Amino acid sequence: MAAARLSRHEISDLCLGKPALRSLSVSDTVGDALAALKGIDDAYVSVWTCNHSFLRNQKEKEKEKEEIGKCICIAKVCMVDMICFLSKSQSLCAPLSALIPECSPLVRHLAPTATIVEAIDVMYEGVHNLVIPIQNKYPTESDTLHANNTAYCWLTQEDVFRYLLNSIGVFSPTPCNPINTLAIIDTHNLFAVAHDDPASSALDLLALSLLYQSSVALLDPHGKFLGEISPFRLNSCDEGVVPALAVLSAADFTSFIHCGGPPEDLLHLLRDTPPTALSSFSSTGSDDDDYCFSGKNWKAGGYSGRAARRSEAIVCYRWSSLVAVMIQALAHRVSYVWVVEDDGTLTGIVTFQGMLKVFRDHLKSMC
Repeated sequence: MAAARLSRHEISDLCLGKPALRSLSVSDTVGDALAALKGIDDAYVSVWTCNHSFLRNQKEKEKEKEEIGKCICIAKVCMVDMICFLSKSQSLCAPLSALIPECSPLVRHLAPTATIVEAIDVMYEGVHNLVIPIQNKYPTESDTLHANNTAYCWLTQEDVFRYLLNSIGVFSPTPCNPINTLAIIDTHNLFAVAHDDPASSALDLLALSLLYQSSVALLDPHGKFLGEISPFRLNSCDEGVVPALAVLSAADFTSFIHCGGPPEDLLHLLRDTPPTALSSFSSTGSDDDDYCFSGKNWKAGGYSGRAARRSEAIVCYRWSSLVAVMIQALAHRVSYVWVVEDDGTLTGIVTFQGMLKVFRDHLKSMC
C-alpha cells in the first residue's frame, strides 16, 4: 500500500523551492553560452526554441514577452560541452546548436501533475532533466519568462533519487541486496584511458560520458583503477583548462584539475610548450599567459567559483548494497559509482540510470 501511494505522488512535490531556469535561445552563440555558464551558479543552462534568453537586456525582454509561439526546452549545455568544443579549435561565434547532440533529447517537458512513476518512466528512457512549469510563483526580475509568462524549473535524476531515499523502507528488502544480484553493474559502457595517454585522447569519451552521466576512468597497464577525469569536476572549471588538456597526460591533467591549482612542475610544462601545440586554445586564449596559468590567478583562469564536487573518485564493490551505493553517489553529488575488485581492478560502473530500473520495476509491481 505504501508503494502504491508513493507511486501516485505528483512531481510538483519535488519542485517545491526549485529556482526558475536560466534560459538561452537556440539562436544564441557558443560564446553567449560560455558567458552564461561563467555568470551563474548552476552547472547547466537550458536551451530553448524561442528567443527568450536571460542574457537579453530589459528592453529586449519586454519585446520578447509580446512574442506568440510555443516555447520548448530542447537541450542543456555545460562547461564540459564548452571545453570539448573549444579543444577542437571551434569558434565562439558558432551557433549554440553546434553543441546540441543529435541523439534523443536529454530534456523533456512534463506536467506538474505527472506522477513519480511517470517521471521515472521518462528518465528510464534516457532523459536526464524534466522541465516543469513552476506553479504559484511570483516571478522575479531575474527569472526567464516564456509563453504565458511561465517560468520553469527542472528535476534531475539526483532529485528523484533523493526523494526515493526518503522512502527507502517502502522498497525493502531490495535496497539491502548486493548490486551484483540486481543486474545493474554496467560492464559494457566503461569509458577509460591509460594514465599515460594524452589527456586529449579522452575528449570523445568525455562527450560520451555526458550522455551516459558517467565519467572517464584512468587505468594502469594491469587494469587497476587509478582515478578519473570527471565531467562533474570539469563543470566547476572554465575554458582555462583547454591548454592543459592539449599538452598533459591523462594523469597529469587529473592532478591539474583536482589539486585546487596547477602544480609548479605542470606550470613550467605549460609555459615551455610551443604556441603551436596550444593552437586549439586560440579562440579563447588571453593575451596574458600568466592569467591562465599562474597559481594566484588560478580561479580566474581555470577554476570557477561554482561549488565543486569532491575530488576523489568514488568506488564500491560487487557485494555493496544498493542503498549504500545510492548514498555514496548522492553524498558526492555524482550520478555513478565505479565498481572495483579487492585488488583495485576496474570491473564496471553503476549509474543512476541502472538503479532506476530497480525502483521502476518495484513500483510497477505494486501498482
